[in-house]
Amino acid sequence: MAAAVVWRRGAAWLRSCRGNRELPGVPRARGCAGSREVVPTCERYAVRRLPFARLADGDVAFFERLMPGRVITGEEEVKPFNVDWLKSVREPQLALRVPCFHCRLQPAGVEAPDNGRGVSDSQVLADGSALDCLTSLRKDNTGYDLKQLFIGSEGTLGVITAVSILCPQRPKAVNVAFLGCQSFAKVLETFTTCRAMLGEILSAYEFMDEKCMELVETHLKLSSPVADSPFYVLIETSGSNSTHDEEKLHNFLERAMASGLVTDGTVATDEKKIKVLWSLRERITEALTHEGYVYKYDISLPVGKLYDLVTDMRARLGQSAKNVVGYGHLGDGNLHLNITAESYSHSLLEAIEPFVYEWTARCSGSISAEHGLGFKKRHFIHYSKPHEAVLLMQQFKAMLDPKGILNPYKTLPSAPDRSAC
Repeated sequence: MAAAVVWRRGAAWLRSCRGNRELPGVPRARGCAGSREVVPTCERYAVRRLPFARLADGDVAFFERLMPGRVITGEEEVKPFNVDWLKSVREPQLALRVPCFHCRLQPAGVEAPDNGRGVSDSQVLADGSALDCLTSLRKDNTGYDLKQLFIGSEGTLGVITAVSILCPQRPKAVNVAFLGCQSFAKVLETFTTCRAMLGEILSAYEFMDEKCMELVETHLKLSSPVADSPFYVLIETSGSNSTHDEEKLHNFLERAMASGLVTDGTVATDEKKIKVLWSLRERITEALTHEGYVYKYDISLPVGKLYDLVTDMRARLGQSAKNVVGYGHLGDGNLHLNITAESYSHSLLEAIEPFVYEWTARCSGSISAEHGLGFKKRHFIHYSKPHEAVLLMQQFKAMLDPKGILNPYKTLPSAPDRSAC
């Protein structure tokens, strides 16, 4: 059947959307030349659908009983929800959207763990049984650490229904410095000096190249306080004593300027100005969507080699790509490599992949630093994990989800025959 099912956001919201080409929260894809076609997934990727891929009348009836009055089946009404966030591919049907997340926050007190770690969760398994590992204990070393297995599985082993997170206290003093560097070598030297002088108050070290800044300024009309630098660095400090933190930051900046690591910069201490500086870094992804089709790669590399991949990719692609840009979390060795073109090109994709993964593997990096493998990268997992590890993951999947109903077609390559396992 052509109908699809989606969680109803509300009758008034739907009425306001009817007849509009752009729906709230669901923008149309745009390139430099305006709107572009969003093609079906099956036309771009070879994927073998499992038997449950299409909704039957009984499925719709089940959801109607489960959520009376909250299910819509109009093909046009559900279409916006059937497109991926990059607005590049779409599905003919959508199964269901239901808000089912519950979060219980545990105050951290004085001795909060780094980055709010100390997570526990509960989940529902593929057979419908519930696994409750929810606890507020900071330490529990009894048996296998199952929560990490489910947290890292991208929804392929269970549906997480509740989490308990040990949260750090909100810092009383936050400062942000936005600096310009003349080379990536200077970015690295600045990072080394920064860690040594700022120590415990350093909470973020981000970098972006000049092309990223150009895109943000051109497409989003943002203004950089630092001009004409090949690279830009955003440094954030977080602490409990503003006088102490500002003094440490001031001493670092004096050293960086005097030694020629940094050519220009600005510092923000109030919340409004801090948000303005962070927007230059955080809205790069948004600016890239105005360039056309974006090939996106989230890679982890040794810090010293982080930008070499961008340089090599530019040399490899030449004029076949519109832009090749790099930015990311330098403190974590995480590079966001983005390549743009006017529209999707299979020949360009073949020039990028598997080269980008082979390059990363040679440097002992990871082909997915923080966003997971999902649908597009699952067949490239061997560039980051040995065969034995992938086989063990497939065995976990076969044991916990034998029918493959949880987030299908994601994370792992198709498993071999059971007899081969």
